[in-house]
Amino acid sequence: MELTTIWFLLVAVLFTGYFILEGFDFGVGMLLPVLGRDDRERRVMINTIGPVWDGNEVWLITAGGAMFAAFPEWYATLFSGFYLPLLLILLALIVRGVAFEYRHKRPEASWKRRWDAAIFFGSLVPAILWGVAFANILRGVPLTADHEYAGGLFNLLNPYALLGGATTAALFLTHGAVFIALKTVGDIRDRAAALAVRLGVGTAVLAVAFLSWTLTIRSSTAAVVFAVGAALALLGGLAAAKVRREGWAFTGTAVAIALAVATLFAALFPNVLPSTLDPAGTLTAVNAASTPYTLKIMTWVAVIFTPIVLAYQGWTYWVFRKRIGVAHIPQH
Repeated sequence: MELTTIWFLLVAVLFTGYFILEGFDFGVGMLLPVLGRDDRERRVMINTIGPVWDGNEVWLITAGGAMFAAFPEWYATLFSGFYLPLLLILLALIVRGVAFEYRHKRPEASWKRRWDAAIFFGSLVPAILWGVAFANILRGVPLTADHEYAGGLFNLLNPYALLGGATTAALFLTHGAVFIALKTVGDIRDRAAALAVRLGVGTAVLAVAFLSWTLTIRSSTAAVVFAVGAALALLGGLAAAKVRREGWAFTGTAVAIALAVATLFAALFPNVLPSTLDPAGTLTAVNAASTPYTLKIMTWVAVIFTPIVLAYQGWTYWVFRKRIGVAHIPQH
């Protein structure tokens, strides 16, 4: 297998891991004003992701770094053409991170409400814009023969991309609701489980519509298999949530997200950013890649350090695996 193909797969794996792990973070943040009836319940929700949310964002940093090093042309064109959406994602993630740290600094209810709103919007904006961004990557954007982006913001806000944004937001909401049910006890667990099932019905409709549209734009045998698998995994996760098997439900939504991302990358390959203006402007895994020597060095680094990072993050989840509830939150 060519090194360019290996690194395309590694970038796909990194983004898949990011969407699975950060996906439930976003879902918890978006559900904060929905499931959290009082401050103690909202603190329970925040504490479910408190030990892991910043570690989950490492997947995004690593994916961006891998893209920059392995496919510099892809990175440069993507980050210049998608500058505003990616900037909004970055700002939202910064605001959300600050909100997690500052929410508990003062006891006033008004202070906490403002930071709760920051957590909500800091989760909602990336959840939508990541779907918009990846839908446009697959659909293609106006690139010149010199790989320069020739469009504007409204080129990115097309119906297909907006459906992609709605789909990712819905998937993360469902994923987050299942995660809350998995990690909590008591009334909040019951409400999260019931909400996950209700959200899942709408999510399934959006996901099927988006993946079907995707396969009419670009497709491959692998993409079709992944898309069908994503739909079945989501339905399986919802069935498990219905009978209160939260572990299996979370596995189902996680696999659904993984296969949905795999569908996009399988349909995209061997391109990395198609051009809708000039076929010569299309970026592929070959013409966007670094030199073979660079890719070889990066491969050895990845082989050595990736297992270490995975082991550490797995250990973190194991340490903080227990459920929590309002009884664990002291009253102020």
